Amino acid sequence: MALNKATLKTRSLTAAVFVVVMLTALFWNFWSFLVLFTFIHIGCWMEFVNLLKKIYPSTFKKYVLLGLLYITLPILLLTDLATNWRYSTAIDYTHGTYSYLFPCAIIFSIWINDTMAYLVGSLIGKTPFSKISPKKTWEGTIGGALLAIIVIGILGYYIPVAKKIAPQHWVAIAAICAVFGTLGDLLESKIKRMANVKDSGSLMPGHGGLLDRFDSLLVAIPFVWFYVRFVVIE
Repeated sequence: MALNKATLKTRSLTAAVFVVVMLTALFWNFWSFLVLFTFIHIGCWMEFVNLLKKIYPSTFKKYVLLGLLYITLPILLLTDLATNWRYSTAIDYTHGTYSYLFPCAIIFSIWINDTMAYLVGSLIGKTPFSKISPKKTWEGTIGGALLAIIVIGILGYYIPVAKKIAPQHWVAIAAICAVFGTLGDLLESKIKRMANVKDSGSLMPGHGGLLDRFDSLLVAIPFVWFYVRFVVIE
């Protein structure tokens, strides 16, 4: 898959604005976190319902409850990771009852995995990964996962606040995000193919809609939550 410079430029510009907004909301305080993910929640729901309408024009209402599992539950679990006293006490680094450590670990893992998978796949990708998403390659998928694990592992080891958690846990979280984030991307690609659309929306040039941008995150969150709740925080 050849590297498309025009596409990369558009994606990079959109991603830069996106990153600034995300980081500001994550690091500011709980209320900025809440506003951001309320917006994401509503936007993803709207796009999900529109996709269902295209797939099941007359019966889409029967499938709308799936959005509770696909969208609402993950965002509630991410909020729990950011605010639950068990996690806040364990890492001992909070803004009141809000801690951005685990949300950032998940989001950064997804970002690194997605970006590196795209770049590695664009540069050296040759072997198709799945018929559901023809542009994905095994080279890009493996490269993105390895780089995400390495970078998050290094950050977890050297960043002072992250040292409250053993480095192997950050490696595990990055690995979980890489695996289930990729599955999340494939799931949304399958839904879009069923709806016969390229993107779930058009809010983000070069990236599509909110569901396109957060598909990996939504599927990865529950698995990371389970790991944090039952392995990291005993």
